[in-house]
Amino acid sequence: MRGLHADTGYLLYRLGLRSGQLFNTFLQESGLRLRHYAVLRYLAGSGGALQRELSTRLGYDPSAIVGLVDDLEKLGLTERRPSPDDRRGKIVLLTEKGLAFLRDTDEAGRRVTNDLLEPLGAGERDALHALLLRIADQP
Repeated sequence: MRGLHADTGYLLYRLGLRSGQLFNTFLQESGLRLRHYAVLRYLAGSGGALQRELSTRLGYDPSAIVGLVDDLEKLGLTERRPSPDDRRGKIVLLTEKGLAFLRDTDEAGRRVTNDLLEPLGAGERDALHALLLRIADQP
């Protein structure tokens, strides 16, 4: 019988838990959680997105996206606008305050990642990142 540490899936799960804990601790004073941060980061890279696109791209249930965007909108970090292509759809955009929040948290986010990956050298970090990207891009 194999031990848990021989199971790559379990190790990825543990790494995800640890990463989430570190990021949630870092975000705690802002009142946000990692899921909020993921929405903001996605929006920053995409220039805005339909709510259903956020759900698909981030892998969150559509009802969870509604709640997350509601939270972010109340804090003034995002806004919803009617989609020019779909009368029923709403595009979610970052506000200036949302962009400023991300700029202000960039260094802290890097510190969290560096703490998480501290046992690895620079080349190992690059290799891990490349491998994770390959896996994450799978449908």
